[in-house]
Amino acid sequence: MGSLGKLSRSISGRVAIVTGAASGMGRATAHLLSDEGAVIAVCDINSEGVDRVVKEIRDAGGFASGYVIDLEDGSTIDDLVSCVREELGSIDILVNNAGVSLGGNIDNELFEDVWKATFSVNLDAQMRLIRSCLSDLQRNGDGRIVNIASTEGLGGSAGTSPYTASKHGVVGLTKSLAVELGPMGITVNAICPGPIHTGMTELIPDDAKEKFARRRTALKRYGDPEEVAHITLSLVLPSASYITGTAIPVDGGMRARNN
Repeated sequence: MGSLGKLSRSISGRVAIVTGAASGMGRATAHLLSDEGAVIAVCDINSEGVDRVVKEIRDAGGFASGYVIDLEDGSTIDDLVSCVREELGSIDILVNNAGVSLGGNIDNELFEDVWKATFSVNLDAQMRLIRSCLSDLQRNGDGRIVNIASTEGLGGSAGTSPYTASKHGVVGLTKSLAVELGPMGITVNAICPGPIHTGMTELIPDDAKEKFARRRTALKRYGDPEEVAHITLSLVLPSASYITGTAIPVDGGMRARNN
């Protein structure tokens, strides 16, 4: 029997938008996709972080351009995609990684403001970016969309309902669009990170992180951003052509534990 060899594992030359790419999982994803030959649009609200990551990628021999954007302002998204298309080429991969975690109990007087801000970034921006990139993603019948959700999108915690509801929305958006866009050859998947060392968790004391991880995860530790990025890479490969509509936990076995 000869080699199978039908499906490519190369993303060399493919253009990828990565939001929230100035730090954490977004930065790791931008680097990893670049290492595999993709052309990266590094997008984030943090201009210094964007410049830093672009320089890191270029210094490592990759190709990247930076774009500063506030995704809470949905009116800027079409302009962002137009700029990326003009400077880098048609978009093949969209990684909706940017997110905010704004807590608050439902009886807080600022709750509705928190709710609106959270949904604007965590869910509305993902929808708008997909809409804006859609003509590019469908052109070759092999577009890839990865939406970063959370294990909060598979369950719930007290005091985080805006974040939790927005991440449930990401999972729902992913599943529905996987069905809608499947006939175009576009795959749509979600990743649900658990406890990961990122900017969102850096203010948690180390001893509290260690206690939580030992009690809640099978691996008894927090994950690293690169461990999430590798799952994203796997989902955007041309060979991942029959994986769509999934919500994959990357949580160190947290959801597998009963106690």
